[in-house]
Amino acid sequence: MPRISFEFYPPKTDEQRAQLDRTVRKLKAHSPEFVSVTFGAGGSTLSYTAETVRGLREAHGLNGVPHLSCVGGTRDEIRQLLADYRALGCDRIVALRGDLPSGMARAGDLHYASDLVRFIREEHGDHFHIEVGCYPETHPQSEDALACIRHFKAKVDAGADSAITQYFFNADAYFRFVEDVRKAGITLPIIPGIMPISNFSQLRRFSEACGAEIPRWIGKRMLAFGDDADSVREFAADIVAGMCRRLLDGGVPELHFYTLNLARPTESVLARLG
Repeated sequence: MPRISFEFYPPKTDEQRAQLDRTVRKLKAHSPEFVSVTFGAGGSTLSYTAETVRGLREAHGLNGVPHLSCVGGTRDEIRQLLADYRALGCDRIVALRGDLPSGMARAGDLHYASDLVRFIREEHGDHFHIEVGCYPETHPQSEDALACIRHFKAKVDAGADSAITQYFFNADAYFRFVEDVRKAGITLPIIPGIMPISNFSQLRRFSEACGAEIPRWIGKRMLAFGDDADSVREFAADIVAGMCRRLLDGGVPELHFYTLNLARPTESVLARLG
């Protein structure tokens, strides 16, 4: 079995907290390397990430890892967050630019993920293992694929240790991307981000926004199942697990699962991987 890690988002209601707790209790049986928590940008939502990381570390004994976005934040705010996470025992950070929340006027003191990576290194040296994001099918705001690789290299040159990809459903896209960035001199580990399919219509909307391509044949097969929810779930787990096998056969040592705080879709894929 490969090394695995999971991503969760911070719950905001008692019902969401109970859901996350149930999911974590099931998924931690798979002994993840770490579990990351996405970033609640802006105002009071900032505290949800830290609270969730604390709960994962203290209540569940997992290596809770915060996402940190520089968008909208001042250097002092980011400095305080880093100090808080270090005090919690965190030695790993997922450093991202992030998107400017609706209604927020200012972009913040640090404009790019590479600025954030450099700032973390200046403030804390090598204490944090820094993960960054990368995009096998090109970031939706990049001019082209070469520009996307240049932006990725800027994050690497600033001090990133490893990268997690945006999710994809075509293993060839991952392998081609890795080949291209290796030619550009980028040698750090590139962990594939895996999205188990739970709600296909929701996934399709999200994929259009973030630039992840869903192969046409997958969409057509999903439509053919109609209201047969069991067949949809089985097919979804089969295609994601099949892609994971291709990645593992190609030498990938680690998989990062975007759980959406649900256990069943991820467990279905892991069961097929043995």
